[in-house]
Amino acid sequence: MSSSNPYESRPWLAAYAPGVPDEIGEVEQTLPDMIDQAVEAYGRRTALEFFGATTSYRELGEQIERAAEGLRRLGVGFGDRVALVLPNCPQHVVAFYAALRLGAVVVEHNPLYTARELRHQFEDHGARFAIVWDKVYDTVADFPSDLALDAIISVDLTEALPFGKRVALRLPVPKARAARAQLTGTPEARHPLSWRSLGKHRRISPRRPRPGLDDTALLQYTSGTTGSPKGAILTHRNLRANAMQGRAWVPGLHEGEETFYAVLPLFHAYGMTLCLTFAMSIGAKLVLFPKFDLSLVTAASRTSPPTFMPAVPPIYDQLSRASERGTIDVSTVRFAISGAMSLPVATVTRWEEATGGLLVEGYGMTETSPVALGNPIGPSRRPGTVGVPFPSTEIRVVDPEDPTADRPEGEAGELLIRGPQVFQGYWGRPDETAASLLEDGWLRTGDIVTVSPDGFVTVVDRLKELIITGGFNVSPTEVEEALASHPDVAAAAVVGLPRSSGGEDVAAAVLLRDGATFDADALRDFCRTHLTAYKVPRRIVQVDDLPRSLIGKVLRRQVRDQLFAERSAG
Repeated sequence: MSSSNPYESRPWLAAYAPGVPDEIGEVEQTLPDMIDQAVEAYGRRTALEFFGATTSYRELGEQIERAAEGLRRLGVGFGDRVALVLPNCPQHVVAFYAALRLGAVVVEHNPLYTARELRHQFEDHGARFAIVWDKVYDTVADFPSDLALDAIISVDLTEALPFGKRVALRLPVPKARAARAQLTGTPEARHPLSWRSLGKHRRISPRRPRPGLDDTALLQYTSGTTGSPKGAILTHRNLRANAMQGRAWVPGLHEGEETFYAVLPLFHAYGMTLCLTFAMSIGAKLVLFPKFDLSLVTAASRTSPPTFMPAVPPIYDQLSRASERGTIDVSTVRFAISGAMSLPVATVTRWEEATGGLLVEGYGMTETSPVALGNPIGPSRRPGTVGVPFPSTEIRVVDPEDPTADRPEGEAGELLIRGPQVFQGYWGRPDETAASLLEDGWLRTGDIVTVSPDGFVTVVDRLKELIITGGFNVSPTEVEEALASHPDVAAAAVVGLPRSSGGEDVAAAVLLRDGATFDADALRDFCRTHLTAYKVPRRIVQVDDLPRSLIGKVLRRQVRDQLFAERSAG
């Protein structure tokens, strides 16, 4: 790697909010050490709230230690993978830390995945133990014998509800029969048991070995929107460092007094770090929601008003509109963090008018635990950018074709990141690890960015999603923003459709606002007033909805597959 990095002097440090350090210092705690310290410091305070039922930090610590002993008796030990297939619930938090206490490796999964999607990941990581939502128990139990699961622990979410309270969780439930029809073989789990029975053991002995900082804590699967999902290897050092970076970034937080809303799934890297580790590290009350539901959030806000919220732009838009209607009061939220997708300036304005607090955008990926950059929490924030590097984080901007060659200051290029939160590689994939992790710990992000002279980073596009047409590169995001600025368009997804002669055509799927009439020619004419000719979509189709991930990110690959199939059929 060359030494011509124009950002080596870290010009962004001047933009840090008062009190934010340049470096976070040495990481000294594993995640079990961190949760033990929180239990000791905040024992009587509420750690978790779920539909009104509360768990104190002292109770949480006891439940973790009992579950850890139960897992140990099942045979879970150092380095064993323990698969979690759970929505947000108190049992998820306990299972996460109980497995880590044993030196085991947690593997998070989306409980709404199909049987085939889950099986693919289980085949990849080889877990012998699984803790699963009871609604998907049959799906996992019906895995064929070659997966050799030793134990499947079934979790009934209703056991965590307040005594005598009935709540409709309104979660989509995978169809077990359909799952069984997709798979063949006989279930081989030898110890199917309930979560409740797991917690009836005595506490784990303090003499039992504990994991070290450089032991693997988590396999976090990437979303797979640009390729096959891969398990990112994250150590205790990686995850604890990112929680420390998050704490350093928000100097105005009051430890032991904040209320975090877990509206993001804990199985996603974003929700995992902001809620499972960061929130717990400062003794916050974590209000858990199995999924984002406006009525559930409104009800919870009346008794436990939020002060800190990590979410995505569509959630902020819904809450802002509800606030304008007077159905919810979000004025207690002092700090709001947005990630996973571009944050429109209009969303920032609407939210800050509703709350009087701040909404800032951050940037990260599964491979960075996940947060690497953020807008400062203060007047130096810059809407429209993803902010500046976190403490103890360095960046480079390089030629995508030659990552050893730094781009001159201000020129667009691929973003590289180095810091204590950068992952250790992909599980069982040395070639892909070598392609992503360069010498001296630099991570290739695959994102094309520009950096201002004072260090603020703007994402231009995803390298693998750039459209090549007529020899020119087209940014899908730029075209989407142009289409979305049309008064009739609610949202758009832009992709490249391959030509038989080589190259790609720019194509767009648009979701119209209520009452609007679709006119492809008019939309193209509108685009021509904003974009050069080669960027204007040659094909524009209307859709009733855009496919999105669970956290709301548009899945361009699915849009491309759909448009390609329609073109081929036509």
